[in-house]
Amino acid sequence: MKKEENIPHKFDSLSDAHKAMGLPKPVHPLISLINSTNTSVEFNRPPQSHVLNFYKISYKPKLGGKFRYGQDYYDFDEGGLLFAAPNQVIGGHDESEVRECSLYTLLVHPDFLLNYPLAKKIKQYGFFSYSANEALHLSEHEKATIISIFKFMEEELNSRIDDFSQDVMISQIELLLNYANRFYKRQFITRKAVSNDLLQKLEEILDDYFNNEKSLSQGIPTVQYLSEHLNITASYLSDMLRSLTGQNAQQHIHHKLIEKAKEKLSTTNLTVSEVAYELGFEHPQSFSKLFKTKTNLSPLEFRKSFN
Repeated sequence: MKKEENIPHKFDSLSDAHKAMGLPKPVHPLISLINSTNTSVEFNRPPQSHVLNFYKISYKPKLGGKFRYGQDYYDFDEGGLLFAAPNQVIGGHDESEVRECSLYTLLVHPDFLLNYPLAKKIKQYGFFSYSANEALHLSEHEKATIISIFKFMEEELNSRIDDFSQDVMISQIELLLNYANRFYKRQFITRKAVSNDLLQKLEEILDDYFNNEKSLSQGIPTVQYLSEHLNITASYLSDMLRSLTGQNAQQHIHHKLIEKAKEKLSTTNLTVSEVAYELGFEHPQSFSKLFKTKTNLSPLEFRKSFN
C-alpha cells in the first residue's frame, strides 16, 4: 500500500492539469499558456509529485530550496526556465520549501505538434532530458526576451483561434526553444557534464532501437532487451519505472510504440501494415488492436483526423 501511495499523480490532458490548479478549461485542448499574474484566478499547487502527458516549459523568477525532477533536484535559487517532456516525473520538494510558483507556464500536448517538423525536432533538445538537472538561468536581457515570447503566445491564444493559429503558435514555440538552446549553450560552457541516470539511458536505448530500425529485424523491443542493455534485472527495471512514473517496463514500451506510430501515421504515406512492420509487429492486427486500446482510435481514424 505504501508503494501505491508514492506513485505520482498522472495528468493525461491539459484540462486535467487546469482543473487541478483551479483554472478554467484551456481555450485550446492541446496548448495552454498559464500566467500566474492573473489575479482574477486563485491558483492551486499541483500534486507534489506528478507526471504530465505533455510538454511543460515554466519560467520561475525566483525560488528558494530545490525542486524534484526525475531522480535529481533542480537548483532554483536563481530562478529560470524548467523544461519537462511527456512521461517524466516532476514535483516533490526537499526540506527547503519552494516559495514562489511559475510566472508563466506553457503546456503543449505532443498531438499539437504532429504534421510539423517540430514533432521530431523537439525531442533533440537536450534540456528536455533528465540529464539536464539544472535550471536555465537567465540574464535580465534574456528574461525580457523569453517573457516577450510568452506574452505574445498569451495574446494569440486569448484573442483569436483561426486557420492560422496553429502555424503561429508552432513558430513561437520554435522561437522559444531556439532562444533557450542559445542560452543553454552559453550557460554550459563552464558547466560540468552530468552523468546520465537510468531513465535517460532507457530513452536513449529505445530511440536508438527505433531510429536505427532494429525493430525490422528484431521485432518489438522486449523488457529483457532493455534490462540487459541497462545491466539491471527485468524486475528491477519495472519496479524502478513503476515507482517513478506509475508504469511498468512493458507499459513504457507500449507508450513509446504509440508515440512512434503517431509520428509515422501523421508524417508519412506508409500503410498501416507498413507502419506495423517498421515498428516490429509481426501481425498488423496486433498493432491496430494496441493502437485502438491506447488512443480510442484505429490507425486509419487517427490518420484521417489530420487530413
